[in-house]
Amino acid sequence: MSIYAISDLHLSFKENKPMNIFGDNWTNHDEKIKTNWIENIKQDDIVILPGDFSWAMHLKDTDLDFEYLNSLPGKKILLKGNHDFWWETVTKMKSFLENLQISNIEFLNNTAILYENTIIIGTKGFDYTNQAEDDKLRKRELIRLKNSIDYAKENFDFNNCEKICAFHYPPITKNLVQANSTNEFIDLLTENGIKHCVYGHLHGASTQFAFNGTYKGIEFKLISCDFLNFKPIKLM
Repeated sequence: MSIYAISDLHLSFKENKPMNIFGDNWTNHDEKIKTNWIENIKQDDIVILPGDFSWAMHLKDTDLDFEYLNSLPGKKILLKGNHDFWWETVTKMKSFLENLQISNIEFLNNTAILYENTIIIGTKGFDYTNQAEDDKLRKRELIRLKNSIDYAKENFDFNNCEKICAFHYPPITKNLVQANSTNEFIDLLTENGIKHCVYGHLHGASTQFAFNGTYKGIEFKLISCDFLNFKPIKLM
C-alpha cells in the first residue's frame, strides 16, 4: 500500500464553475486528474484530499462529484476546505454516500485514521496569508487538530506509527520560515513528533508564499492540484 495526496479538486459536475477562468492549465482538469490518478494509484492505495473537493453548495448536489471520485482506484480521505459549503455532519455525509452505494471514501473530522503503520490526522486549519481571518476560527481549528491527535493517541499505537498531518490552509509560509518563527499549529506538530505535513488552498501566483521543505523537523508539502500539475503526489 502507498499513500498519495492531492487537494483542491474543485469539481463542478453540477455547478457552472469552469476552472479555466483561473488559467488555461485548468482546462479539462478533471480529465487530467483522472488520467494521472489511474496511471499511478492502485486499488489498495490511500489518497488524502485536504479540502475544496466540490463547488456544490448543498450535499445533495455533490452526487456526480462523489461518483467521479468513486470511479477512481484507492481509498479516499476527505477534509473540509473553505469552499466546501456542502459539508455537513459526518453522519449525514456517510448516509449520503451509503445511498449512492459508495464505500471507499472516509471523512476526517475531529478523528484520525490508521492504515497499516501510518496515522493520518488533520483539520482545515487557519489562513495565515489572510490577516482578516477571525481569531476565533484559529482557536476552533487548533482545538480540532488537538482532537484529531488525541483520538489517534487513544485508539492507535501513536508512538510507534508514522504520522501525516493534513491541512487545507497552509500552516506555514515562506515569511514565517525566513523569520525563524512558529505558530500554535506547528508547535502542536513538533510536540507530538509529527514529521510529515501536507496542505493546499494556494493556487497560481499565491504559491509564491508556499514553503516546501523541512522546518522544525517537519517536512511540508503544498499539494494543490494545479501546483502538482494535476498528478497526485506519493508521500509514502
